[in-house]
Amino acid sequence: MNIKSDYIKTASYEGKVGKVKKVLLLYSGGLDTSVILKWIQDHYKAEVVTLTADLGQQHDGLEAIKNKALKFGAVDAIVAGFKDEFADDYIATGIKANAEYQGEYHLSTPIGRAILAKKAVEIAKKVGADAIAHGCTGKGNDQVRIEGYALTFNPDIKVIAPVREWAMDRNEEIKYAQEYGIPIPASVEFPYSDDDNMWGITWEGGEITDPGLIAPEEKFLTTYTLPKDAPDKPEFVKLGFEQGIPTSLNGEKLSLANLIIKLNKLAGCHGVGTVQLLEDRLIGLKNRGVYEHPAAHVIIEAHRNLEKYVSTRTLNELKEIMDIKWGYMCYGGLWYDPAMTAINAFNDKVNEKATGEVTIKLFKGNTTVVAVTSPFALDYVSFNKNEGYDLNVNISAGFIEVHSLQMKLAKQIERKMKLGKQS
Repeated sequence: MNIKSDYIKTASYEGKVGKVKKVLLLYSGGLDTSVILKWIQDHYKAEVVTLTADLGQQHDGLEAIKNKALKFGAVDAIVAGFKDEFADDYIATGIKANAEYQGEYHLSTPIGRAILAKKAVEIAKKVGADAIAHGCTGKGNDQVRIEGYALTFNPDIKVIAPVREWAMDRNEEIKYAQEYGIPIPASVEFPYSDDDNMWGITWEGGEITDPGLIAPEEKFLTTYTLPKDAPDKPEFVKLGFEQGIPTSLNGEKLSLANLIIKLNKLAGCHGVGTVQLLEDRLIGLKNRGVYEHPAAHVIIEAHRNLEKYVSTRTLNELKEIMDIKWGYMCYGGLWYDPAMTAINAFNDKVNEKATGEVTIKLFKGNTTVVAVTSPFALDYVSFNKNEGYDLNVNISAGFIEVHSLQMKLAKQIERKMKLGKQS
């Protein structure tokens, strides 16, 4: 298959044919990286070592992915387990930030890329690779994240981005794979691809890419139960938190990684955490994604409510603003920026009192926080005399007068201005 590309390499860090001898390929075994493994060997005449990161994938078979890489020419296929580190050092940071972007996308792929790129630089050094290759499109966000993070940790590393370079579209990639007998999960009939880790599964391709089309969820959302097929009876789960991090599920103490993995299955049975989202990509184009993240959605909703319960109104207002900024920076490939470090320090401080228990009702795709308790909770209002804070209502009228004073004065001036114009 001979497709001419007009791609011109303009950045100093882009690997060039004849200069690169050994490549570490970030390998998921999906359409793009399956084709890339063969293409790099043919086009660059370089050895390829594949790296598949175990981030607690919800439906990928890692051993099968490794064997496939070796079968199609990898000199070594590394499957590296990062589940606990991913949960404790990356997802935990996202939980404290109520991780989401432009809606209810809880940033599973952007958080995953932060650890993947850092580990790739470390492993490339160990195996003697002079370049890192990835399967990201030239129209997407992941190229920015992976390449930016790789250069942050090793300014001298070279990067190969075949999908950006080779000029094949998805249909042509599928034909390429068929020509060389490479098994792939995508086909002309099933043009969907996903990114998968314990925090979520992101879907793209096919009808998903066009916001004007209805994405046929039944075709690809097969890991968990669809809301319409969920049980007719709700289920109540309890999450215990310590300083902002969930540490127990229904009274059972668990590591964060194991809690997320277990909660995915539990909440997934009720069709929770699936969202279609129209979002702004970094490159200036709109994008629609379909996201499956049962545990992430439950945890973020629970954490947000607990955090709000133990914080003042002023702190909650500031935290909402900082959470939005954190989400944009995470999505935008700025995980290791000093501003992100500063926001994380702020979040650590806010979450010192975010300890308690949250009860969540799961029903037909809905997640509802129905009870929150904490030893650090601020007092609540009640209509009954012997419940909640004993507020002296005699102060209310004076408060109202002071609170609304400037609004009242501004309106008076506005009326005077109108009368002046009329006269």
